Amino acid sequence: MIRRRAVFLAIAVAAAGPGAAQAPPTASSPDSARVGEIVARARAAGGAEWAATVEFFCGRDSARANRADDPELVPTRVFDNLYALGRTSTVVWAITTSAGIILIDAGYPDQLDSVLLPGMRKLGLDPNDVKLVLLAHGHADHFGGASYFQQHGARVALSAADWDLVESPPAAPPGSPGAAPAAGLPPPKRDIVVVEGQPLTLGGVEVTPVLIPGHTPGSLGFVFGVRDGGRRHTAALFGGSILLSSRIPNEGLEQYIRSVAHFAEVTRKLGADVEIQNHPLYDGFPAKLERLAARKPGAEHPFVVGEDGYQRFLTVMGECARAQLERRASAAGTR
Repeated sequence: MIRRRAVFLAIAVAAAGPGAAQAPPTASSPDSARVGEIVARARAAGGAEWAATVEFFCGRDSARANRADDPELVPTRVFDNLYALGRTSTVVWAITTSAGIILIDAGYPDQLDSVLLPGMRKLGLDPNDVKLVLLAHGHADHFGGASYFQQHGARVALSAADWDLVESPPAAPPGSPGAAPAAGLPPPKRDIVVVEGQPLTLGGVEVTPVLIPGHTPGSLGFVFGVRDGGRRHTAALFGGSILLSSRIPNEGLEQYIRSVAHFAEVTRKLGADVEIQNHPLYDGFPAKLERLAARKPGAEHPFVVGEDGYQRFLTVMGECARAQLERRASAAGTR
């Protein structure tokens, strides 16, 4: 059993959502030697494989948030029992089991009929077979379509802290895009409360949840098995990536760094060797899909990065968050 963590800060801030806390802007002066050392560690850990990840998270202006009008993803079968659909920057993952379908996230509230359901049908997945919806965190671009499946008999799972966030979202600053109510479906009703390390199981498929607060108070990562012919692998999804660090206060980034380290510890123990994201803006997702489409029988699977490769990916995420914190400290004159 993975040890349960009870470290929640009462911060409901979103890297891509409304009402985010604005951190002090970074200075335009060159990086300090300390920042340079941290970024160098990230580059060394990432190597060529995760170079784009380093640029996205460690750069000053290279990151961006997901958008509701980003291109639609061509619905794709990634592993024998794992499918990707949604938008290129906001992916819904479907896991097939002998007892029905598990969804990880459910897209935007106003894109159920235009994106999610048509994508499922293109893959031959019956929306009526969805029995469990796992939400990575309590923002609308993740829980958007969940209430539809809930009304059709599916269970919806989320951490206690982010059920609170769904039920009582923070007010958006006046005049911001989030000041108006989100269009589309209502949020799901509180259902399964996820507990750290207690697996959620359907049809013999076991998904292990991991609490990773920082992006929201109750963000979650998920670890589960996938199949590629006769080979079995372990996929991991860090469901609380901070895309724009400038929207997160120092305390949130510090907590996020601890969460990345915790997820690294858990995924190391569970042998994660497949990296996937719900906001795959920084992990070479488009190139991997192209390689998958052109893959020959017996060739290496592009989403299998190996256990060491997965840990190096998380090292990059953690070190780059440290670099952003150090930039703030340098700009504030506290270093």
